[in-house]
Amino acid sequence: MTGPSSADGRSPTRKRRDSERTTSIDSLDHDILCIVFSFLGPFDLAHCSSVCKFWSRIVNKSKLLQELYYRQRGSYANSSNMPALSQKPLRHHMREWAMEHHQSSLREGHVEVDQWKGHSIGFNQCRMKMGLILTGVGDKVMRLWSAESYNCLGEYAIPHAVSLIDYDFDESKIVGLIGTRIGIWRRGGQRSIFPSREGTFPKGLCLRYFDPEAVVGCEDGAVRVFDMYSRKCSRIIRMQSAPVTCLSLSSGQLIFSGSSLGSITISGLSSDERVATLRPNDRIGIKTLCFNPCSSLLFAGCASGYASCWDLRKMGVLWERRVSPNVLYSLGHMQNDTATLVVGGIDGVLRVLDQNTGELVSSYVMDQLVSSASSGVLEKRKGRRLSEDARIDSIPRATRPPVTCLAVGMKKVVTTHNGKQIRLWKFH
Repeated sequence: MTGPSSADGRSPTRKRRDSERTTSIDSLDHDILCIVFSFLGPFDLAHCSSVCKFWSRIVNKSKLLQELYYRQRGSYANSSNMPALSQKPLRHHMREWAMEHHQSSLREGHVEVDQWKGHSIGFNQCRMKMGLILTGVGDKVMRLWSAESYNCLGEYAIPHAVSLIDYDFDESKIVGLIGTRIGIWRRGGQRSIFPSREGTFPKGLCLRYFDPEAVVGCEDGAVRVFDMYSRKCSRIIRMQSAPVTCLSLSSGQLIFSGSSLGSITISGLSSDERVATLRPNDRIGIKTLCFNPCSSLLFAGCASGYASCWDLRKMGVLWERRVSPNVLYSLGHMQNDTATLVVGGIDGVLRVLDQNTGELVSSYVMDQLVSSASSGVLEKRKGRRLSEDARIDSIPRATRPPVTCLAVGMKKVVTTHNGKQIRLWKFH
């Protein structure tokens, strides 16, 4: 005996299953997607244009989105006055506009600080990429977080016999310096350690990763380059006469290394020869390095509180400025940003500098509590912009613990403070 059927020949069960199916975004046509995209901001639109060719054509060719671009920029009152865009894709204009918003937010906007407990004991390192935050060093685990929801997306254990010294990550894996070995954690959870014979080296102090190679700065002044696929040390480059304290890499196959004696050396990743040596006027240990490939500027932070900048096109110092009375531990900038540089150090003040002049643009500390989640996990606080003549010593240390590491994203900065808390500074 067959069950009841509807007029269209399908059973009620089949109809119910069909009605429960969700509609994929791929089934939406051009006009509907244009409407959806019109609700997005410029940076999100630029991301959408990179998803697939169909979306890229909509973003770059749609009249509606071109009008949105001009309307949100406030350049023209109505569409009849709008000129044709240049030959550059619309996503290029959107990215430029988004970067202008990012820069103005850091320079002039107000700031809110979200703070949550990330680890059970103190940790001092963070990285932020692709909307993800990775924290660790000091604890026996690394944790991966969403930069939007602050949910923990993964936990990666460190072998008990060794300590995590430094790490980096990409979309598929985490590469870490553990003791005198290299470790790889797949995002799915699998962990592997380089074989002892090929993978050991004198004490490593810092690591940077640029697929397919991990670069380790060592206590003996050498930099060791490891191939992630063969799992062997492919090159040893003698870069410093003192311990290598920090590293930065460029996509153009350059390695930048800072030393405890205050010198910076540049070498090619594919050779073992030095390209150049840079010496800041204040020759106290280099604590942090950052290279901007868009402007060919190299930034350094020193133990004495000085920040320095070199223009590698001229191989000369562009500026040097004492921005803090004590150690600068970390500095960084948003990818493709050629205007603002964020620095942090032992005095706990988050400072924004002009990349091209070194001028102090703005500085911030955390202010009073605004709200706390019912679970007590997340705290929302206000950030306070400091005046130029503010006395740092008069600000309570509880609101400005040392900034041990920072990472910069779109209108946000994540910081660690050698404690249990993660702070995300959001600029508006």
